[in-house]
Amino acid sequence: MENVTLTDGPPPATPLQPPSSNTGDDVGVSQELRTPEELVAKSIAPVKREYLRPPPSRPSTNNSNSTVGVENDDAAEAKSGPILKEKKSKRQIKRERQQELKSPLHICPEVAKSGKVSACPYNDKCRFSHDLEAFKAEKPADIEGSCPFLVYEGPCPYGLGCRFAGTHRDVSAQTENLTRMSSEVNFFNKDTQKLLWKNKMKFPKAEATLKLLGLKGNPKNKTLAEKEENGQVVPEEPATDTKKDSNEVASDSITPSISPEDDVDENNLADDIRPLKKAKSSVNEICSSQINSGSGVQGEVLDSNCDVNKQEPTFDVITDSDKSLKLQLREKKLIDFRDKLYLAPLTTVGNLPFRRVCKVLGADVTCGEMAMCTNLLQGQASEWALLRRHSSENLFGVQICGAYPDTITKTVELIEQECSVDFIDINMGCPIDIVVNKGAGSALLTKPMRMKSVVEAASLTVDTPVTIKVRTAYYEGKNRIDSLIADIGNWGANAVTIHGRSRQQRYSKLADWDYVYQCVRSAPKSLQVLGNGDVFSYLDWNKHKTECPELSTCMIARGALIKPWIFTEIKEQRHWDITSGERLDILKDYARFGLQHWGSDSKGVETTRHFLLEWLSYTCRYVPVGLLDVIPQRINWRPPSYYGRDDLETLMASDSAADWVRISEMLLGKVPAGFSFAPKHKSNAYDRAENG
Repeated sequence: MENVTLTDGPPPATPLQPPSSNTGDDVGVSQELRTPEELVAKSIAPVKREYLRPPPSRPSTNNSNSTVGVENDDAAEAKSGPILKEKKSKRQIKRERQQELKSPLHICPEVAKSGKVSACPYNDKCRFSHDLEAFKAEKPADIEGSCPFLVYEGPCPYGLGCRFAGTHRDVSAQTENLTRMSSEVNFFNKDTQKLLWKNKMKFPKAEATLKLLGLKGNPKNKTLAEKEENGQVVPEEPATDTKKDSNEVASDSITPSISPEDDVDENNLADDIRPLKKAKSSVNEICSSQINSGSGVQGEVLDSNCDVNKQEPTFDVITDSDKSLKLQLREKKLIDFRDKLYLAPLTTVGNLPFRRVCKVLGADVTCGEMAMCTNLLQGQASEWALLRRHSSENLFGVQICGAYPDTITKTVELIEQECSVDFIDINMGCPIDIVVNKGAGSALLTKPMRMKSVVEAASLTVDTPVTIKVRTAYYEGKNRIDSLIADIGNWGANAVTIHGRSRQQRYSKLADWDYVYQCVRSAPKSLQVLGNGDVFSYLDWNKHKTECPELSTCMIARGALIKPWIFTEIKEQRHWDITSGERLDILKDYARFGLQHWGSDSKGVETTRHFLLEWLSYTCRYVPVGLLDVIPQRINWRPPSYYGRDDLETLMASDSAADWVRISEMLLGKVPAGFSFAPKHKSNAYDRAENG
C-alpha cells in the first residue's frame, strides 16, 4: 500500500473569504459570526473559527481520466442514469458477459492458482481464458504493499491473479494446498443449494410447527388478511396435508414488478421459481444433505426424524394433540444482551470486514446484514453470503426479513441447520419501499396477528434464540409497540429492539427515547428490551442507561458508521480526539480485511474499493473533537467546510466523492479507467403520508 506523505501542523493562515452570493445554506463560512449556542440550535457543528474555510468549488467537469462520472448527489445520479445507460435484454447482457470472460484478463481461477493450463478440469470447455502469457501482459501493475494472505500458512489462493503477486514467497510452490485460507464460517453448502434450486428441500420442524399452530393454509387468503387488518383473532384452521405451491415460497419476494395487491401466480414467478417436482423419497433427500454436510457447524446430532431407513416423513402423522413437539420456554437457549455493546445490522456497509473492524475497536455483539427469506429459500449464493461469520465474532447473529410465517419458519430452520449463529433477528422495522410493499419489514407493524404468528412459529421451530427489531409505529403519531410489548415475550421472543422512530419518519427527526423508555417499563421482566437511535457518544449511552435502568442495552447503528471507535469511547468513558493517522490505520485494517474476504485479485480489489467508498460517504460527517467549540458532536449536526489539523484530516472531511476515491487509491492503488461511484444510501428522508 502506498505511503502517504502529508504535512502536520495548524491550518493555513489564509484569511477567510466572505461567503459568495450564491451560497444559500446556513453551513457556510458566515457561521463565524454566530455563537456556538446559535449554531447548535440550528444543528450546525460549532467548529472553531480558525479552522473554518469557504465551501470548495465544485467543477462541472472532471479533469482526471481515472475518476469519471463521480457523483455525490442521489438526485443527479437518478437524473443522469436513464440517459447514460440504455436498457439491454437479458440475452444481450449474458452474451456480453460471456465474451468478457474470454478476455485474457479473466484468467481461469484454477490456472491462476497453479500457473499451469493443465490444472483446469474443464480444458477447452472452460468459460475463462487459459492464455497465461496474454494475462501477464495485460494484468494491471501490482499494488504497493504485501499480500493479505501472507499471515496464513501456505500459498495465496489467488496465485498469479493476486494484485500483490510480487510479494508471494514462492509462486512455483502453489501447486498444492490451494484451499482458501480463512477464519470464516457459514459457507453455503452446495448440496443444500441444489435441493433448494429444485424445490426438494424438506423442512420437517417448520411443517410440524405450522401444522401445530394451524398456519399451513394459504397466507394470502383475503379473508385472513381482512381479519388481520381489523385486529381480529383468527381461529386456527384444521391442519391439512395440501402441498405448498411456489406462490407461498415466493410470497415475500422483493421483485419490484409485482405489487402487494396482485394475486401472485406461477406465471408471474416463472423466471424466479422453478416448478415443484414430486420427490420419490423426500426424507432420503434431506438426510443425504445433512450427512454430506456433516452434523452442522455447531456439531448438532442429526434429528431423529431423519432416519435413512424410514421411507415416509414422520411429521405427516403428527397431530395437534402431540404436545411433546411444543418446546417449553425453559428449554430454549437464552442470550444475555445486558450492558453489551451491540453493533446494529447495517445494510451495505455492515459487511464482514466492517464488523471485524468494530470488533477490534470494542464491539461485543455483531449481527449480519438483513437477508430476505425468499432469496435464502431460493438458494441465492449472494444472499447466503450475508450470513458469513468471522471467528472473531464471538457473539454473532443474523437478521432475516419476511412477510409470512411459513417462509420465516422454514428459513430459521434452514439457518440453524446450515449455519453457526448465536441468535436470529427478525426485521419488523425496515422502511424501504421495496420491502414494505411485499408485506415485510415495517408493514408487519400494521398486522399484529401476523407478527404473533411469525414470532411464535419461528421460536417454536428452533432452539436458537429469536429476537425481533421494530420501529415505534408505521405512521407518525400512531405508536403501538407499547400495547404489544407485554405480549411479545409470551410469543417466544428472547429480546426486542425498539428503534425510536416511525416508518414514515425515516431519519428526519431525532429518535423518541421517552417512548422507548415507556415501552421498556411496560415490558415483562423476562423480555430483554434494547433501544436504538442516535447514540453517538459515551454520554448518550450513559444517559439512556441512567434514565432507564431497565433498558438492557443500546444498539449502535449510524454512530458506528461515522466513527467506529465509539465502542472504545464507551468502554473507556472518554472522548477520543483521534488523529488522521489513527483513522487511516483503521481504513488500512478494513482494506486488509476486505481483501481477505472478497479476494486479492482485481475483482476482489474493486469490490473492496466499492464498499470502502460506501463507508467513506459516512465517515466524512465526523468532526474531530479538537476542532469543536462544543463537545460531543451530535449525530444530527451538519458539518461546515473546515480545514483539518493536517492535509489528511482535511481530505477526510471532504464530502466530495472524488476525494473519497483519492483516499481509496492510497490503500488499493489507482482506480481502473472509466471508474465512477455514487453513494447508495439516502438516509435523511421523510416519506409522504400516502406511502406511510
